[in-house]
Amino acid sequence: MTDDFKAVKQEANEKMDKSIQFLKDEYKKLRTGRANAAMVEDIKFIYYGNPTPIKQAASLQTPDPHAILIDPWDKSALHAIEKGISDSGMGFTASNDGRVIRVAVPPLTEDRKKEMVKFGKEMAEESRVVIRNWRRDINAKIKQLLKDGHIGEDDERRELDEIQKVTDKHIKTIDDLVANKEKEIMEV
Repeated sequence: MTDDFKAVKQEANEKMDKSIQFLKDEYKKLRTGRANAAMVEDIKFIYYGNPTPIKQAASLQTPDPHAILIDPWDKSALHAIEKGISDSGMGFTASNDGRVIRVAVPPLTEDRKKEMVKFGKEMAEESRVVIRNWRRDINAKIKQLLKDGHIGEDDERRELDEIQKVTDKHIKTIDDLVANKEKEIMEV
């Protein structure tokens, strides 16, 4: 195996791993009916004239399964954060007691759960497509190595098979993630 292929295989793994991590991050934000700080941490509000994610201006906690507690470091930002949550379109109700903001996370209806599952599956399919595109690009690089005479035909076939195994492993990870997320959403 050539150093060129090692670099190509490493690149494939890194890019596919990034796709999986992106899906995991997006799934953290996907509403399940149970409170999770990740649901609101990236909501932006206007802070001294700049759009700022909540996570950069406050600590976030989930004291119970149906509430998120936002404790801004600068109490003058309370109203701006509350407005950002209201304007986010996520359907959360925020209440401000002068010190902290409590965000009520209502339970999901059966129809809304089904919509969330469908959305989660769409996100998973997009990730699968990204991984397959990476496979296509990496395979093109392997074929170029053959064309340039850096590897032989047997090496090319073995390396293409190896990339397929890496791809299959990442697709399986996505399948597991989507199954777990579906189960989590449909609970209770």
